[in-house]
Amino acid sequence: MKASFFEEEYNKEFKKELKFSEINDKEDLKIDEMDKTNKGRVFEENADGRVVLCGANAYELKYYFNPLFRQIPESIKKELNIISVLFTQEAGGIFTILFEKDGSISIETNADEEDITYDEITAGLLVGEVRRKRQDLFEALGLYYRIYVLHEDPSELLEGDE
Repeated sequence: MKASFFEEEYNKEFKKELKFSEINDKEDLKIDEMDKTNKGRVFEENADGRVVLCGANAYELKYYFNPLFRQIPESIKKELNIISVLFTQEAGGIFTILFEKDGSISIETNADEEDITYDEITAGLLVGEVRRKRQDLFEALGLYYRIYVLHEDPSELLEGDE
C-alpha cells in the first residue's frame, strides 16, 4: 500500500476542510510507507488469553495483521491498517489492537524506554479519539470475535443489547 493512500485517508478523516494539494504542501504531514508483515515480534505475543488483532511499530516501520482473522472483510482490514499506521506516525511507539478474553477490544500503545520522541499525552489523546470515532467498528469486531472465535450464541448476544 502506498503512502499517498494513507495521506488521502488521513485527509478525508481529519482535514476535511482543506484540499489535498494544500495539505501536501505542509511539512507537518509526512506519512512514510510502513511495510506489512506477519512476523512482527511484538505483535505475536499473546498474554493471559488476549489475542492481537493488528498493530503497527514505528521503530521497525511494520504493520501486522493477525492471519487468524483473514475472513474479516477487506474494507475493515484497510481501515484497521490506516488507524494503526496513522497512530504510529502521529505519536510514535508501538500501537496494538487486541481482543480481551471476554471479546471486548483493547487499544494499547507503548514505547521503548530510550525513545524521547514518544509523547504519552498525545498517545493517550489519540487513543481516546480513535475509540470515539471508531466505536461502531470496535463493537462489531467484538461481536465477530465472540461469535466466530468464542462460539457464543448470536441470539443471546443480540438479546442482551435490547
